[in-house]
Amino acid sequence: MVRTALVTGATGFLGRQVSQAFKSAGFQVVGTGFTRANPPATLKINLCNPAEILSALQEVKPDVVVHCAANRFPDKCDANPDEARKINVEASQYLAHATSSRNVLLIYISTDYVFPGKPGEAPYEAHATPGPTNLYGQTKLNGERAILQATRETGLGVVLRVPVLYGKVEDPKESAVNVLMDIVWKSQEKNSRTKMDDWAKRYPTNTEDVARVCVDTATKYLDGERHRLPKILQFSSEDRFTKFEICQLFAEIMGLSLDGMVADEAGNDPNANVQRPYDTHLSNQALKDIGINVGTQDFKAWW
Repeated sequence: MVRTALVTGATGFLGRQVSQAFKSAGFQVVGTGFTRANPPATLKINLCNPAEILSALQEVKPDVVVHCAANRFPDKCDANPDEARKINVEASQYLAHATSSRNVLLIYISTDYVFPGKPGEAPYEAHATPGPTNLYGQTKLNGERAILQATRETGLGVVLRVPVLYGKVEDPKESAVNVLMDIVWKSQEKNSRTKMDDWAKRYPTNTEDVARVCVDTATKYLDGERHRLPKILQFSSEDRFTKFEICQLFAEIMGLSLDGMVADEAGNDPNANVQRPYDTHLSNQALKDIGINVGTQDFKAWW
């Protein structure tokens, strides 16, 4: 019998790859979107409206929901905190109650930013104590807690934390990594002195790899004794770069000079509204323990 996957945020950066991966794995896939939804290819759903969530679940009757929809940009979350809480926390809670009551598995995509990232603490295991440094991380952590609380009796909620992502985009601005290539080009302008962070450690991970892990996780939890499986998983590449080092790599690939870019090693401005962690490297151990492949594409080779 063919299984069905419902992917929220299916019109977005990660959601597109997740949808494709489930299709390739033989699932029937239905995606949801809001501002970029294109019915009937994708259902237009306001995830902050419980009635619309219930209607979609009734129509699609999925075996698994992968919740990719989120406000995932820290600065935008800080600028619109109420909106961030609605989509990252409240919508996730509505979805978890609805899926759990219908015996549907829910995979919630979370972030490495739930951790404080202080020097010397990483890598973080899945059971490590969270401590977000900004509102984005806090809303995603609150979303995790809402999911796990709503599904505590059914065991049908799983959190998958991932770091900064790169991959196929419709617009480079979709990815905090892909967009750096545009910034490298801009730094070629005469008298450019573009400052670029050379302090925080990042572990760019490809959306295709994350999508594969989502499929493997869904299959494992649908086929296995889910009550015995961990409720928090983490997936990350081991490739480590600062943003400036990524720009150096892009400049090398494109044969460009980086003379117009300045490495900024100062770290966070203590007066900045959004404080970013130094190193939130995620351990893959929880996935390894249940036999899920944690291999990733080579960052340099992908470009």
